[in-house]
Amino acid sequence: MNSKHFFVVLVFLGLVFGGSPALAQSPSSSPTSEGQTKESISRQRQADLAGLPSVAPIAAKARPSVVNIVATRSAAKKMIPGSPVPPAIPPNPANPNTPGTPKATTQGSGFIYDPEGYVITNNHLVEGADDIKVSLEKNQELKATVVGRDPKTDLALLKLSKPGPYPYMTLGDSDGIEIGDWLVAIGNPFGLEHTVTLGILSARGRTIGTGPYDDFLQTDASINPGSSGGPLLSLSGEVVGVNARISARGTGIGFAIPSKMVAKIVSQLRSNGYVERGWLGVGFQPMTSEMAKAFGLEEAKGALVSSVLPDTPASKGGVKHGDVVVSFDGYPVVEFSDLSSLVADTTPGKTVKVAVIRDRRKQELNITIARLEDEATLVLAAGGALDLGLTLKPLTPELAKDLGVTGGLTVEKVDPDSPAFLAGVTARDIILEIDRQSVSSMEDYLKAIRAHKSGPILLFVKRGERTIYLAINPKE
Repeated sequence: MNSKHFFVVLVFLGLVFGGSPALAQSPSSSPTSEGQTKESISRQRQADLAGLPSVAPIAAKARPSVVNIVATRSAAKKMIPGSPVPPAIPPNPANPNTPGTPKATTQGSGFIYDPEGYVITNNHLVEGADDIKVSLEKNQELKATVVGRDPKTDLALLKLSKPGPYPYMTLGDSDGIEIGDWLVAIGNPFGLEHTVTLGILSARGRTIGTGPYDDFLQTDASINPGSSGGPLLSLSGEVVGVNARISARGTGIGFAIPSKMVAKIVSQLRSNGYVERGWLGVGFQPMTSEMAKAFGLEEAKGALVSSVLPDTPASKGGVKHGDVVVSFDGYPVVEFSDLSSLVADTTPGKTVKVAVIRDRRKQELNITIARLEDEATLVLAAGGALDLGLTLKPLTPELAKDLGVTGGLTVEKVDPDSPAFLAGVTARDIILEIDRQSVSSMEDYLKAIRAHKSGPILLFVKRGERTIYLAINPKE
């Protein structure tokens, strides 16, 4: 073997057993002038080469604003499937409202978005709660009240009992992130506070069957039970989503409510305690490729109108079943779910142009949008929550006429162990007056409750063929 061949063999053995001349020696105990080891420098260099970000600064800034939420309710109240329920304690038969009454809890996350102490979280965490405790960093625990809830988007707004200022996060632009962008999730999975996970935006506009306004961001940042209500952050540190759901069938599939939707909902919850939505009065379905061929359309786009309710904005505006809605108020309707969001976001009373394809010809209709008179639990938005435990629905004009009344609110549900339940309010009661003031809408209800000063709230109720007065002692 000549010297040239001998040198090649040495280089080969060095690559096999040492990796490379630069990495052949163990770097584990060779400190640099900055106090770092060669091993740590190597790890950082590999991370830099891979383009992976460090989210430490983002996490450090965001953690003080992320909170842990524990909501307690009577076990008789509605519970979300999968919520942790403690062992039942036998109730005291002499008084069902004593501490012996079985209680159930839900635990999740939230974040402060305003220095005054307003907290954004999921509705399913606090719905029907008698007591809400919020834990901040450094083991600080505070009570919170519900300012407003929106079950249809699973969002809720809370107010901390202690005056601020508090550290807070900023709602960012969920439309500004792209599929593949890095995202950071922070929450309290399984009670493990301030857990930070990293992933990407996997998809947007996901419809997962939770309601008519599904428009979720999908991420593979790890989200687990207890993470609900926590923030999903961009690398700029802004909130681009509120973590809300996980896939029960696999890992790495989490869903968050986009911040664009969150901003609209939270603004109304803070002002009104509920969300006001527009109403069109149609039933519609997706436009499939087969349907598009049958209707003579070139593309499977738009929302196919399957029914038009009588005496509604749609019927008055000339919409017919078989129409394909392709634009609404200047915005294109590509997917059928687009129409739900566009109608809901329209201010009631506004007249909009709706473009439809009918008999293969495009037509433009002028439609005045009405308010969606939907079932909603009404709570007081100003100065903390005053929840009487009622789920109410405004009377339709037809039903009011049949009952011989000018208006009112139908009691859809009464929560057990609530002030209304204890006062004797029952489902199917019709509330005609509150404190001697007529009520026919959500606004009337809130106005009357806000005007109440102290003492029992006086209800005038129609029950069957008779009318009665009931006095509710609210829980302050």
